[in-house]
Amino acid sequence: MINLYGYKYSVYAWIARFTLHEKGINYDWIEVNPFSDDVDADYLRKHPFNRVPTLVHGNFVLYETGAITRYIDEAFEGPKLQPVDLNERARVNQVMSIVDSYTYWPFVRQVFLHGAMLPRVGRPFDPEEVVRGLEASERTLNALEHLIGEDQFFAGSSLSLADIHLAPMLSYFREATAGESAINRQARLKRWLPGICRRKAFLQTKPMLPNRNV
Repeated sequence: MINLYGYKYSVYAWIARFTLHEKGINYDWIEVNPFSDDVDADYLRKHPFNRVPTLVHGNFVLYETGAITRYIDEAFEGPKLQPVDLNERARVNQVMSIVDSYTYWPFVRQVFLHGAMLPRVGRPFDPEEVVRGLEASERTLNALEHLIGEDQFFAGSSLSLADIHLAPMLSYFREATAGESAINRQARLKRWLPGICRRKAFLQTKPMLPNRNV
């Protein structure tokens, strides 16, 4: 029995779900809002930092998205999402680290949140956060453009955790018009992203966001 605790708009919870669907694994989704003032004490015992996602597999409790997705890939049958080749596997780990260290904050917390999400739900937003996010994202986009090269995927000839960790971040980023424009200036990323976004597992797990016109 597998339970995945997550928040419906969390990009990291999306990454975990994307991985489970690519592996063809059944699980129960348990909604947790880490921004709530009354997060259940039982959840805080599972994740003392009050973030999402958290995976519970039997008696085994695991948080931190990179640990979760690697565990999912190694613990269950299904397509392998980590290459055997040493260089390709290192590339996967490199991209996952870039996502956590340099991508999440400017792409999601600045450009997506203030350039798309908050305006759509009628909440106060800061245009300067979008500007700062775009400035910070330029180096990251250039680095990722170089790393993907001419390949269809980031590591080898098949989908890997590198692709799974990055695509939801870029999908949120391009919800803001300025983010979409920034991606479109990167020829290889512009070519790579639609192919990932058409995957069944991606579409099945993509959060339903408020309409752009709201």
